[in-house]
Amino acid sequence: MSSELPNLTIIDHPLLRHKVSLLRDVSTEKKEFMELVDEIAMLMAYEVTADLETEEYEVETPLEYTRGYRVRGRKLTLIPILRAGLGMVEGVMRLLPTMRVGHIGLQREHETLQPVDYYFKIPPHAQERQFIVTDPMLATGGSASAAIAFLKNSGALSIRLMCIVAAPEGVRKLLHDHPDVPVFTASLDRELNEHGYILPGLGDAGDRLFGTL
Repeated sequence: MSSELPNLTIIDHPLLRHKVSLLRDVSTEKKEFMELVDEIAMLMAYEVTADLETEEYEVETPLEYTRGYRVRGRKLTLIPILRAGLGMVEGVMRLLPTMRVGHIGLQREHETLQPVDYYFKIPPHAQERQFIVTDPMLATGGSASAAIAFLKNSGALSIRLMCIVAAPEGVRKLLHDHPDVPVFTASLDRELNEHGYILPGLGDAGDRLFGTL
C-alpha cells in the first residue's frame, strides 16, 4: 500500500495503537473520547514535526555557555477543519504552544458527499507559514482537499495533513488533487461504506466529540 500511496505516512507506535483501539470502541464515552483524541494528537504531532529545521545558538546555563537549538524556518500554523478538527488542537498546542491557529469550516453535504464551506480565517502572510491541517478522519477526502485548496489560494506553500484514521479513497484523492501535501495518520483503515463512512472507523468523530449523536 505504501507504494500506491507515496503521500502517506502511518505513524505506528504501541501507544497510538492502544489509544486508537479505545477510540474505536462503541462503549467509549464522550469524556474519554475527547481525552483520547487530545492525547493521540499530541503523540502524532511529535512525529509530524520531526523534520522541522533548527538553528544553533548560544545558551547560558547556570554553570557555563553551551550550544543550543531552536526551531527555525516557516512559522507553524495549526488549521483545524471544523468541527471535529477542534478536538486535536489542544494536544498539538501542548507541544507547540506558540503556534498560531486558524479555522476552516467545512461540512459534507449528505447526498452528494461534497464539502460546503461556511468559515475561513487564517493568520496573515500565508506564504511564510507551515500549515498543519487537522481532522480526526480522512474519509472521501473532499473536505480535506477543499481546505487545502483554500489555503493554497490564500498563498500557502507548505501544508501537511494530520488525521487519526484514514480511508484509502481519501488518501488517493489527496494524492490526485494535492500530490505535494503529505498525509500523516495513525491508522489506514480498510475502505468506505456506501454512505462515505470509514470501515472499521470510529463512527462520526464530531458527534462523538461533542455529544451530538
